[in-house]
Amino acid sequence: MKLSRVWAFAAVVMAALSFGCGSAVTYDYKREPDPRRAEYVIGPLDRISVVVWKNQELSGEFPVRPDGIITMPLIGAVNAAYRTPTEVQQEIARRYGEFLRAEEIVVSVGIVAVNSYSFTVTGNVEHAGVFTSPGYLTAIDALAMAGGPNRFAGDRFYIVRGSPSRRIPIDLGRATSGNHPEENLVVLRGDIILVP
Repeated sequence: MKLSRVWAFAAVVMAALSFGCGSAVTYDYKREPDPRRAEYVIGPLDRISVVVWKNQELSGEFPVRPDGIITMPLIGAVNAAYRTPTEVQQEIARRYGEFLRAEEIVVSVGIVAVNSYSFTVTGNVEHAGVFTSPGYLTAIDALAMAGGPNRFAGDRFYIVRGSPSRRIPIDLGRATSGNHPEENLVVLRGDIILVP
């Protein structure tokens, strides 16, 4: 009689544990931004090219300093970080308007090298650290860069994002299954991927 009670209790505990482990993550992933759908935002240490039509001496490649500034001929410091190439192009054209005729002010700004896209992967992974990429990565791609989860990792990991920070839960099985692509979010600059 006592043995059957022990088995019944064990069955209830196992059912509860399996229910808890297999339960779906409830999070509104659609509210998270996808930077691939918007114009790139320049960051510190990126390199940009500026071409001023028929003015080769004003054109060139410019590194974005850690303080977010590029130094342009004739107009000096231009704040480039945390702005889109279009916004930087508009400011440069406006400022060159003080020195050039209106018909000569044709400016284009492009990205030469992305050096500011970095994120941290920490916790139960093979190689924790800060990683960079020349292009956007999904959460699973970023986890793979760290060698993947180690043998101590659970079934879930988190993206820690924003200020104030919020923890976005990712179920590893669901995100890699292909049936729930919304859970495989694009990693943003500065995100922390935490694998408990």
